[in-house]
Amino acid sequence: TAAAVAFANAMHMTLTPAVSGAGRLLLSGLTLTTGVVGTSFHLYNVLKRVGGMNLLNFFYAAPLGAPNAIAISGLCSLAATQLVAEAEQGSPPTLFGRPAGVVIGAGAVAALVGTTAEAALLHFRGAFHDPFMLVPVTLPPAAAAMLAAAISVPRLRSTARLLLRLTALAGIVGAGFHLYGVSRNMGGLRNWSQNLLNGPPIPAPPSFTGVALAGLVAVRLLEQA
Repeated sequence: TAAAVAFANAMHMTLTPAVSGAGRLLLSGLTLTTGVVGTSFHLYNVLKRVGGMNLLNFFYAAPLGAPNAIAISGLCSLAATQLVAEAEQGSPPTLFGRPAGVVIGAGAVAALVGTTAEAALLHFRGAFHDPFMLVPVTLPPAAAAMLAAAISVPRLRSTARLLLRLTALAGIVGAGFHLYGVSRNMGGLRNWSQNLLNGPPIPAPPSFTGVALAGLVAVRLLEQA
């Protein structure tokens, strides 16, 4: 429910950026809170299993990265709300008293690293049986490293932009690969009600797309500063 609300809120903000109000802040804060609380529940699910925080439980317990994606969505919405308000006042874009490009860039770097860690864990569980499974554990970290460097080295921003665009594309293509993975289960897509649960998660790869888009926003803000 929170994810659906966050999606609707983000679409409304995109289509009508000039419209601001407390409702957007409230919905964004609700999304962030849901993600943080959900991460706590998922962590509890890992810890309560025999062995606690071991590799097996990280493989098969509640995924820690899933609620984090909702939290990141809430943070992005809060940042967007603040930037729109400052644009209406003609003020330079800032967050927490710092240039907005720096803050959003640092957040995108952290999110890329976290999303990569989850992909590495689950693809390791899948034994990297397909060479394309290496893409989400190589390209996004490279994009994160370049974005981190580009915050203080302007000449690297074009390279960071290229890697972030490739990462965004990889997220979309990855959803196609996961859909193919679902279709390889017994019954294929005709047995979708079971195979969507047993196959690779189709919504997972687009997380890279969302974070990469935030990184691209950071690069643009850095260039405008």
